[in-house]
Amino acid sequence: MNSPITLTVSQLNEYVGAILGSAELLSDIYIKGEISNFTNHYKSGHFYFTLKDATGNLKAVMFRSYASLVPFEPENGMKVTAHGRISVYERDGIYQLYCDELVPDGIGSLYLAFEQLKERLSAEGLFNDEYKKPIPRFPKKIGMITSETGAAIADLTNILTRRYPLCELELFPALVQGSGAPASLIRGIKYFDGKVDTIIIGRGGGSIEDLWGFNDEKLARAIFACETPVISAVGHEIDFTICDFVADLRAPTPSAAAELAVPDVRDLKAMLSSLEDRLDYCMETTLGALKNRVSAVSGMHFFKSPLVYVDRKRTDLAGLEIRFTNAFERQTAAKRSELSGISAKMAALNPLAVLSRGYGAVYDKDGKVASSVDNLSVNDNILLEMSDGSIKANVTEITKTKKSRSKGAV
Repeated sequence: MNSPITLTVSQLNEYVGAILGSAELLSDIYIKGEISNFTNHYKSGHFYFTLKDATGNLKAVMFRSYASLVPFEPENGMKVTAHGRISVYERDGIYQLYCDELVPDGIGSLYLAFEQLKERLSAEGLFNDEYKKPIPRFPKKIGMITSETGAAIADLTNILTRRYPLCELELFPALVQGSGAPASLIRGIKYFDGKVDTIIIGRGGGSIEDLWGFNDEKLARAIFACETPVISAVGHEIDFTICDFVADLRAPTPSAAAELAVPDVRDLKAMLSSLEDRLDYCMETTLGALKNRVSAVSGMHFFKSPLVYVDRKRTDLAGLEIRFTNAFERQTAAKRSELSGISAKMAALNPLAVLSRGYGAVYDKDGKVASSVDNLSVNDNILLEMSDGSIKANVTEITKTKKSRSKGAV
């Protein structure tokens, strides 16, 4: 009987790891489960998470080189299918999945990434109508960002030139597909911003993978920050990209973008022709009315016999003069009557009027009116003021009316 083997913990973990590593099934395996305990290590860029189902759990790690290729943001509760190999993490003595691919279960990874980015940018307000700039009605220059070899540039050029040949067109040849497309498109936005009146960015139709460059977050933010109005024309009518939502105007196709960017010169000519007809009609109507007025005025009697008009005005002036004179005389008489009444009242109150009836005013030696005999004494010099003169006198006697007491005689 062989004696039992004694191993260290590390040796055992290495042995188990070797067994798992040699198992063909476990070296290339797909595992379906629900993500929990997800951690995106911000320093290393590695993903750490657990895959679980109704009765079991499996630790999993996805190193940065693979994690950077995942187009969506894994979240707790998300059902996924993970690909990788099973091995032992020797330090902790646990087996785990070393993941190199992660795909949402039941939905495409690109579509999920699109929905996640759309929701996040919408929450930030990048799609709000209040930030949409109006498209110039009569642009002088349009910048086109697309492939120089694709069908989109041919459609844009033909329609823009046919509809509005007054507008200058400039192409920024950009990559519209592949990993380098977003950076190339962003360079086009920055090149045209402030140099043209309108920017058209787009390409023809294709799969979601073909159009993926227009779902880039940095491109969306570059379009949002662009001061020049941007028209997005990506794919066919049923295709939508992040670029469509953040642009100032979304066109279902590149051809439609050309029609939205410029007016049709034929419509402008028709409008000008209509305005010209209206102007002619207004001028004829106005001139006809003025001619009638001139004819009516020129036929007036004044222009035929101007002296008659002057005589009539002189008669009117003479009548006004008479009316003014009569009114002035009536007003003067009324004021004179009013003044006479006031004078009569003042005369009645005049003390000199009393003197004219035989009365006199007595002033003492100090020139004050002596209203009572008590104000005078015998031998006082007094002044008698009459209506027609004054008398100086000397008091020789004073007799009071109510008290029969003699002080002397005047």
